[in-house]
Amino acid sequence: MQEQKIAGVQGNRNLVRTGRHSRIIMTLCAVAGAMILLMAAGCVQQQETVVSADNGTTPLTVAVTILPQEQFVESIAGEHARVIVLVPPGADPHTHEPTPKQLEDIGQASVYFKVGSGIEFERAWMDKLSGVNPRMTVVDSSTGIQLISGYQDPNEEDAAPNAPDKPEMQRSADPHIWLSPKNAKIMVENTYQGLARADPVHKAEYRANTDAYLKELDELDADISHEISQKQIHTIMVYHPAWSYFARDYGLLQIPIETDGKDPTPMGIENLIRQAKADNITVIFASPEYSTKSADVIAKEIGGSVALVNPLEEDYLGNIRNVSSAFTKGVSSK
Repeated sequence: MQEQKIAGVQGNRNLVRTGRHSRIIMTLCAVAGAMILLMAAGCVQQQETVVSADNGTTPLTVAVTILPQEQFVESIAGEHARVIVLVPPGADPHTHEPTPKQLEDIGQASVYFKVGSGIEFERAWMDKLSGVNPRMTVVDSSTGIQLISGYQDPNEEDAAPNAPDKPEMQRSADPHIWLSPKNAKIMVENTYQGLARADPVHKAEYRANTDAYLKELDELDADISHEISQKQIHTIMVYHPAWSYFARDYGLLQIPIETDGKDPTPMGIENLIRQAKADNITVIFASPEYSTKSADVIAKEIGGSVALVNPLEEDYLGNIRNVSSAFTKGVSSK
């Protein structure tokens, strides 16, 4: 009987020990879990710091839609920014889709500078890109720019850009706002404002760089005005109506071959040939991303040629200067 009592007491003691061990193990697990959560929170906080570059030591990851914007950002931020271009060289912003690698890079971007003028890539993908990185600030580079229509009816002999008495010409706005140095100045200023908010540590440096780049744009604008005035150029014929803002700034009439993405009818081509001859046009301008078939037909009939002008070159200043020179050579003296 005594042995049974001793065994019972020992059993109770074992139960007590087991309970204590269980409580100790549970406590240790809770502490370990808390430490893991704290470490995870620290990692997240560190990642956010890298993305925002608030301390000014990590280059700001900046996304843009087209190559000319890359020069805008790099001219302002220099080594303080890493630029992701969503529409790469040779791609068409009307049809391009972001790659998996680009979507991965977007996840690290602090700021996205969208063109903001209705460019097809942004209409199709901007919401999805923002969803990939909800912390990313989206800056509209077109703020302060008045959009205009870039389309004209080639069957209208006396057509002029945005003529109020020609409702058939009032179609969708031309999204190619960057092709005007005057518009580019506004886009650059908007870019500066976005960079200064994202990285205030380097705000003064960004301001100085912005002012220097704006001065270059002023010089470019003045040179183009002088060149076109000297050559007395009034009309350019282009395949795709991308140069509406350039034409507006320098008093040119842009005659597009295709409208609303459609090639002209045979009658439309005849009218374009007649107009090209009347205006002494010797060069038809096309973009590398489009077919030159219709342009070739017109050029052959007028005894002229087709020249490629790229609206998406990375070297914005050099490209616009070269395009202006090409336009002035596209019309013979009367």
